[in-house]
Amino acid sequence: MLVFRKPLSGIARPQMEADVVIIGGGPAGMACALRLSQLIDAHNADNPGSQLNKENIYVLEKSREIGQHCLSGALLDPRSMRELVPGFEKEAPIDAQVSKESVYFLTKNSKLKFPITPPSLRDHGNYVISLNRFVKWMGSKVEEAGITVFTGFAGSELLFDGDRVVGVQTDDKGVDKQNQPKPNFEPGYELKAKVVVLAEGPRGSLTKQLVAGINLDSDRNPQTYGVGIKELWEVPGGRIEPGEVIYTMGWPLTSKEYGGAWIYGGKDNVASLGFVTGLDYPDPRLDPQRVLQEFKLHPFVAGLLQGGKMIRYGAKSLPYGGWWAIPPVAGDGWMILGDSAGFLNSARLKGIHLAIKSGMLAAETTFEALQKSDFSAATLSQFQTRVENSWIKDELWKVRNFHQGFEHGLWAGMFHAGLQQITGGRGLRNRYPSEPGHKHLKKLSELPPDGGDEAPLLGPYKGDGKLTFDKLTDLYHSGTRHEEDQPSHLVIHDTNICEQRCIKEFGSPCQNFCPANVYEMVDDSSAPNGKRISLNPSNCVHCKTCDIADPYQIITWVPPEGGGGPNYDGM
Repeated sequence: MLVFRKPLSGIARPQMEADVVIIGGGPAGMACALRLSQLIDAHNADNPGSQLNKENIYVLEKSREIGQHCLSGALLDPRSMRELVPGFEKEAPIDAQVSKESVYFLTKNSKLKFPITPPSLRDHGNYVISLNRFVKWMGSKVEEAGITVFTGFAGSELLFDGDRVVGVQTDDKGVDKQNQPKPNFEPGYELKAKVVVLAEGPRGSLTKQLVAGINLDSDRNPQTYGVGIKELWEVPGGRIEPGEVIYTMGWPLTSKEYGGAWIYGGKDNVASLGFVTGLDYPDPRLDPQRVLQEFKLHPFVAGLLQGGKMIRYGAKSLPYGGWWAIPPVAGDGWMILGDSAGFLNSARLKGIHLAIKSGMLAAETTFEALQKSDFSAATLSQFQTRVENSWIKDELWKVRNFHQGFEHGLWAGMFHAGLQQITGGRGLRNRYPSEPGHKHLKKLSELPPDGGDEAPLLGPYKGDGKLTFDKLTDLYHSGTRHEEDQPSHLVIHDTNICEQRCIKEFGSPCQNFCPANVYEMVDDSSAPNGKRISLNPSNCVHCKTCDIADPYQIITWVPPEGGGGPNYDGM
């Protein structure tokens, strides 16, 4: 019997009062905290008789250390950071400034270099960074400013008073696999707050609760996602220059799938390499981790990595839906920031600068609310206004239909992307419709057994242990660690569907789309089709792909006990 992680009922929980609680210590959450501190400091300096207090502003971060769950390619557009911390380049951890760019279309054994870099992929002036190290630095600035960051605390449930969000309940600690308290049990806190800021990253569990609970997506396009699979490599000197940026499209994906690769040159001969696969592909047998491994076998890529060493691994989903998929971002007692809201430019493959800017605008709104002691929807909705009057909308409006244009494959997408470039993002119509990525999955009965003429990469990858790797080898390099004796944080609401329908209709795609080998169909003669679903939740790298890509939408990702998860050191 599977037992899932859920808050224990009937438990007396300690309570804390707060002015502001920011859920998530990534770039959006840290920017919000830092900007709010700056505004309060300036106010207090100018108004000695009317002081605002920073002691009741908290950041909750589920990882063991600040930045530990932060993963990106990563290229930083410095625009928002220059607004937040002028001259940040002098002290922030930056690997290199982009100095060289190239874009290639790959076939299995050859490459075609674009004669001109598409405008959306021109990165001169941007910086190659480790998002992990950058957010650690941002966190140190937040703590120096006098705002408390609680690491190892996950938000498990939003607290409501009617339709108003009034706080968050943190995770229970010390609960065993049978959902019973262990000797070290500590109940989660009821953290009451005037403002709850959701900055959880893509497919945030509390954001998902809020959006579904009050129908925030009722007139929006459904959010769509990709999953980025990343490895960090030490390569021989001279192969990849610091600040060199390489993008590829095409192989090993076919024209039916959306995605592409990046290679970024950092300092000390370390290169960031990865592949993003859109989670709206048709063949449920496709495996995004295998896509990355096959990509490295291309003669061009293998030549860059030959003699090198893979040192880190990770995976993360990213929101592709664009402007039309962003829900209302503020309401009664709450705001939604960064990737949780969908602030990502899929044409540029960048969202860090947008996350930071959204955090700053949320801080300005929160500051006004604190001054007026008014935390109503009318006051907090100024965040929505600020976003729509900022360069966030200017940037995202120009690519509002970008990803939707690829819903019918690569060649149709290229046509739409070109037309949108000419028409300022409009294309054939002002708002392209879309549907959730999982609805693109076809049943096995609709597909050729071997994949046909354009066969995607089917099944798991074994790897050679030098250039290519299986999932468990890659997983080892993610530094993932969870308390083993705890309920599963991966909630399968009806395992009968897995064992009676999914195995026959879709071939159990959870075994393929999960980049960490969490899901397995194991032999069991008592099961209807001779197989039963088995979970390895301690493998989970928190990418949320299962929550997104499951064709029946019966998997829900919830936070494990705070402190568990990957360790993306240097990623």
